Amino acid sequence: MKGYQRKDGRKGIRNVVVVTYLVECAHHVAARIAQYYQEQEVHLIGFGGCAPNDYAERMMRQLCTHPNVGAVLLVSLGCENFQRNRLLQDIKDSGRPASLIVIQEEGGTRPSIDKGISTVGDMLHQIAATPQVVIDWSDLMIGTVCGGSDGYSGITANPSVGATFDWLVDHGATCIFEEPGELIGCEQLLQQRAVNPELGARLYNCIVKADKYYKQMGHDSFSQGNATGGLTTIEEKSLGSYCKSGSRPIQGLTYPGVAPNKPGLWMMDVVPDGEARWGFPNINDNAEIMEMAACGCQLVLYTTGRGSVAGSAISPVIKICSNPETYRHMKDDMDINAGAIVTNGLTFDDVRSHILQCIEQTASGIPTQSEALGHREYALVYKQFNGCP
Repeated sequence: MKGYQRKDGRKGIRNVVVVTYLVECAHHVAARIAQYYQEQEVHLIGFGGCAPNDYAERMMRQLCTHPNVGAVLLVSLGCENFQRNRLLQDIKDSGRPASLIVIQEEGGTRPSIDKGISTVGDMLHQIAATPQVVIDWSDLMIGTVCGGSDGYSGITANPSVGATFDWLVDHGATCIFEEPGELIGCEQLLQQRAVNPELGARLYNCIVKADKYYKQMGHDSFSQGNATGGLTTIEEKSLGSYCKSGSRPIQGLTYPGVAPNKPGLWMMDVVPDGEARWGFPNINDNAEIMEMAACGCQLVLYTTGRGSVAGSAISPVIKICSNPETYRHMKDDMDINAGAIVTNGLTFDDVRSHILQCIEQTASGIPTQSEALGHREYALVYKQFNGCP
């Protein structure tokens, strides 16, 4: 595997330019700049809120200094609360080319777009000379999420990812799973796998918090699509989701935008602290993926049974389909057919081998199916975590 060495010691598997809007009012200008380079590795991300929020600023800082990011253009309206100059300096300090456009200072939409297009062109030329280095398994941080689960998810794709995580952890990688709202009922299982009692209590309480949050907001993680796909209870869905974590000891509990401080298996808490005030903890799968990316994940293993077409900005996703019929019907969107476990007699370890091969290919620059189709979705919303480092 080959990637890109960054100043902080991490290695990226992509070398993208990120065009980042810092308030919804700057979204259009940033999008037009990125669209000009839609056939190149120029990705659009952004935060739509105007009110200040430490969580959002941390997330943007981590995404803009992600190991897969080679250069950054910030796009500001000019009157939002976001600390744009501080973010700009943080990016420059990370060793990346970075520039800032303030729309109100440039004279409006058209001159801002023109300047942005010129700036991104210069950045692409500049980072093209970034030397490549060898990447080992221990250099990788890999996350996992699921979307559109069905009756096959817990018996094909999810346990195959669990087997993959076990192998990756054994070979020095860092692996992150999350979705506490889909692990309700599994809190004791998580607690038993913690490396110490203190962590065990934190993992247990993480799920209790998620359960309380969902009840306060009047919703849960079980969707109509899950039922149509063959899932019957939240317990069934939770156990299926739990399978993605594998069987290795859990080293720690982290939060969006907070990188694990050592290799191994980690859980990410995505449910805000305090009284419920933000709506859904994650409004869609891409919010989860962006939170994984903000922790430093270079790529994400994405299991689906019903068939998701979402991809991701910055960190590629590898789609692992649990349902053989869905895989046949949506083959262009899927990377791995875990449903072959029920149709062709494959084992979890067989699918694990396919996933590892796909990771190697992706980490060597070969596009995933979602990348080839141009998927670069993202989502970032308000959250708050008390005492988060």
